[in-house]
Amino acid sequence: MYHNVAWALQMGQMGKLIYIKIRAYILFAQRAIETEREVSVESIVTHPIPALKPADCCSTSKASVQAVSRKHIMWVYIIVGFFGLVSVGTYAMHEYYLYLSAYLWFGFIYGMCLQYGRFCFASAFRDLFAVGVPRMVVGIMIATILFSITSSLVASTGWSTFHAAPWSMHAVIAGIIFGVGMVFAGGCASGSLYKAGEGNGVSMLVILSISVTQSAFVDMGGWINYLVPKSWAESALTKGLPSSINVSDGWVDQYLAGYVWDQPVITFARLLGLEDHSLVGALYGNTLVGVILPAILLLTVVYIFWSRKRYVMDLKANEGRSANLIDHVRGFWAMITSSKRTAIAGLFLGVACGLQMFVIEGLRMKFGVKNAGTILQRLGHDYGISAKGTVFDPGYWYVTTQEAQWVGWVMQKLGWNNMDNIYFGWVNGIPSPAINPADWMSVALIGGAAVMALLNNEFKWKMPTKELAIWALIGGALMGIGSRLALGCNIGAFFVRTANGDISGWSFGLGMIGGAYIGVKFFNWYTEKKMAREMANINFDL
Repeated sequence: MYHNVAWALQMGQMGKLIYIKIRAYILFAQRAIETEREVSVESIVTHPIPALKPADCCSTSKASVQAVSRKHIMWVYIIVGFFGLVSVGTYAMHEYYLYLSAYLWFGFIYGMCLQYGRFCFASAFRDLFAVGVPRMVVGIMIATILFSITSSLVASTGWSTFHAAPWSMHAVIAGIIFGVGMVFAGGCASGSLYKAGEGNGVSMLVILSISVTQSAFVDMGGWINYLVPKSWAESALTKGLPSSINVSDGWVDQYLAGYVWDQPVITFARLLGLEDHSLVGALYGNTLVGVILPAILLLTVVYIFWSRKRYVMDLKANEGRSANLIDHVRGFWAMITSSKRTAIAGLFLGVACGLQMFVIEGLRMKFGVKNAGTILQRLGHDYGISAKGTVFDPGYWYVTTQEAQWVGWVMQKLGWNNMDNIYFGWVNGIPSPAINPADWMSVALIGGAAVMALLNNEFKWKMPTKELAIWALIGGALMGIGSRLALGCNIGAFFVRTANGDISGWSFGLGMIGGAYIGVKFFNWYTEKKMAREMANINFDL
């Protein structure tokens, strides 16, 4: 009798544990769906499917094609027409606005590609660590390789706008902070922009949080100066900055001028003794050695630890044999081609990113400028120009800085002096969002994503729940801090730098992956604890 009762009690506790695990997984999946409105068949099926061939083991189901409503078509025409009218109208005012329109239309292309392929760095590593789905990691690597090839060809012509960043452990630490934040928020910096174009309220809150946090963080001084190492403070004072920049008052100012600027700038080409702008240095050093080989290594690791097991199980179930080397090569290729939408989007993204460098540099030569600040001044827009006459004008795809600028511009208008710090006052400025090239790119990115979402019947206004709103604000704040410490986000600090052979890009990427892993593990713990509290007063019938 005693053993029967003990057994029953054990079964009851086991039932509770199983229920908690299942409910925690469901909550985690629901959160991913609510923030992205995306479900992958791979994330649900965890057993061999006899109907599938080994080469199709990683494929996802095709969504049924639905007719696009007339209302959606109308809004597509309105959005495209609006951007077209802006381009034509401003060009009629002055040809200089062609420079801003170039940013606009590349942003539009990025938005369409991101939405079509559902490109999001947060979902890439969250799906990989949480449910073992490598689809988005594969897409990101495809885009990075294509971008690298295109940008190397551009670099060899001398028309590249890319500048490598200082490298040290700060990139890894910043990547960790950013990675945790993007998992908390349910989207990275670029992913949040395109999801905002789908009508996602959570993503809009993430963008707001990133923007406000960056703007405030770069201008924080006072008691925070006590956290600045003495060596940073002393080094910052030796940089010869103008008196308008109060470099001794501000943690970020002293971090930048006293530490980051003192770090070496390293690319794979330079490590091999080659020039970044030579054909050999760009293609062999920065692309082959710096991108293609590491990407293949990373994808091989992903296949071995996440995709191989399912492929082998399917092969054994379908053909009754073990996998050999040729089979694993086929399995690796099946993983690469598992999602055609993501692969196609990655291809177009990579090519477009490289072409933007070529186009922007060509326009700079045409107008005889090195920075858009000169163009704005010629047009009579002097407000918000930095102390050295520049504004943020990367010449390639970038996300977070322009988001900080529009908040900085608003705060400056309200009386907060943002022009006495390095970030705004010396480097990027805070021009009006109406004439800010990078802001045109981000707004158009949202518009491009909206157009693609409307054409795919994936646009829907979605208000955030209270819990998701809180996580969005926390995650956005962490991404904002991580972006400023790394001098960029998942696009500027990882995607662009990695594709151009900058070692700091891979450093940030490794940190971001580690941060995403920490974020996923935290949410696993959080959802299980939440379910355990809900189960505390529930009794199972034995």
